[in-house]
Amino acid sequence: MSKHSYPRVREGSVKFKSQEAAAAARGMGLFGSAPYVAGDSHVETMQSFNPSNSAADSEVLNGRDKVSARTRDLSRNNGWAAGAITKECDSIIGGNFRPFLKPDWRLLGLSSEWAKDFKEEVEGRWGNYADDPRKFGDTTRSQSMSQMFGTAYRSYVVEGEAIALVNWRRMRPTKTTLRIVDPDLLCNPMDAADQKHQRGGIDLSRDGVAQAYHFRQGHPGSAWADVGGMTWKRIGREGQNGRPQVIHFYDKLRDGQTRGISRMAPIVETLRMEQQYSKVELQAAVINAVLAAFIRSPMGPDMIDEMFGEGDGSAVLDMNVDRQKFYGDNGGIKIGGARLSMLYPNDEIGMVPTARPSAQFADFEGAILRQIASGIGMSYEQLASDWSKTNYSSARAAMIEIWRGWTAKRTAFAQGFCQPFFMAWLEEMIMDGHIKIPNGAPEFYSHWPAYARAKWIGPGKGFVDPVKEAQAAALRVSLGLSTLEEEAAELTGSDWSDNIEQIKSEMNDMPEGTLHPMAEKFAKLLGNTSDNQTRSED
Repeated sequence: MSKHSYPRVREGSVKFKSQEAAAAARGMGLFGSAPYVAGDSHVETMQSFNPSNSAADSEVLNGRDKVSARTRDLSRNNGWAAGAITKECDSIIGGNFRPFLKPDWRLLGLSSEWAKDFKEEVEGRWGNYADDPRKFGDTTRSQSMSQMFGTAYRSYVVEGEAIALVNWRRMRPTKTTLRIVDPDLLCNPMDAADQKHQRGGIDLSRDGVAQAYHFRQGHPGSAWADVGGMTWKRIGREGQNGRPQVIHFYDKLRDGQTRGISRMAPIVETLRMEQQYSKVELQAAVINAVLAAFIRSPMGPDMIDEMFGEGDGSAVLDMNVDRQKFYGDNGGIKIGGARLSMLYPNDEIGMVPTARPSAQFADFEGAILRQIASGIGMSYEQLASDWSKTNYSSARAAMIEIWRGWTAKRTAFAQGFCQPFFMAWLEEMIMDGHIKIPNGAPEFYSHWPAYARAKWIGPGKGFVDPVKEAQAAALRVSLGLSTLEEEAAELTGSDWSDNIEQIKSEMNDMPEGTLHPMAEKFAKLLGNTSDNQTRSED
């Protein structure tokens, strides 16, 4: 072996000159010893990262109350959190969240004409019930149905779940009512520890099916004495014929999970730290504004007393009195309307440096807000309301990406929370004879989902460029990729059937000789005018 050759020792994919070098590298944690770095305990950056594996409910239920308390506090006191929650609720639920009935007439063996008539009657009765100013649909008579759905969705965002009770109030025009329930009230009786078949206030079957819910009859944090805080009521998930009694909606992320966790949980720490950082920068700016300038004296009190006094502090006092008198006597001197600045002998003006807020504050805050926006499922531009650096293409791409996620959330919430209540309401309408089904039609309870099938409509996606969006919608319809009904619901949140009926009414009311924009002759006239204009320009 030559003096320049060394024994080679392989460590993973790296060769070392000696065993000592390889051991030193292992000691420094530079190279792993497992196929996946994520599962390696020797890599230095992973040595302190040792989370434990726990059951789904062990992860959620143990810290759920504290997470909920913190997210509620942020929703009250953090502007970014409050704005993000409000924007998502407004975009998904809005002010008129309603079902667009689509009964499965093929499965029911009925005609499409019956389906159209049934749809119009059900939607008409639902609209009258849901938007009744007397608010009979709310058990507490404080909100309309759309407002209640908005409250439930807000609870889902902030606390991770939406809970409601389907009640029956005999003295109301429509007896089916909805009561939104605070998730804090759902807990084990007497605050008992979780068990295999009772966790988080929910009784579970052997298959993990939620069978009943235990609700505390008063909040333990009430400011008044409430004996209900130590009493519980057990309510079954469903009543007779499968009628919903408790509606519980949450994102089930793992098998064995029975309660939801706030969707804001991953960004609570970031929101909190960003809030503190912004507060410190604001305080620094305020201090800079208040203490913009000061007067600097050449000698301190000790030096003045030592040079001119007898050690009793009288010299300092006399000098301060003399300085105060000087500034008082000369503070009002003006020349040509401008105040003349005069300083006491040997005094000079000093300026407070204005380096705060720091020059990097805006960029740093923008990076933090992008992280927060990603965590909550929206774009930075939506969260910060900052469109200064956005063009049409990027805005359109962001809207499509965000809208895809919001559409999934809307569909999940509508099917998991709104649809069960709508089915309970429709049951009352049909069983009490307010809405009739044809003789010989399939039995209602055995085909309940087919009669009640609906697509829920909320606010439309809106437009970045109205002309381009309308042209694209027309092109999709002409190619058979979409329908006018879907485009109306998607872009404006409207019901195409209602639009057509209104257009018919407008056409009939138009003065004679006046063309409605939807009229075929008007479209041809517009096309001819455009062609003539093009020819004249050529």
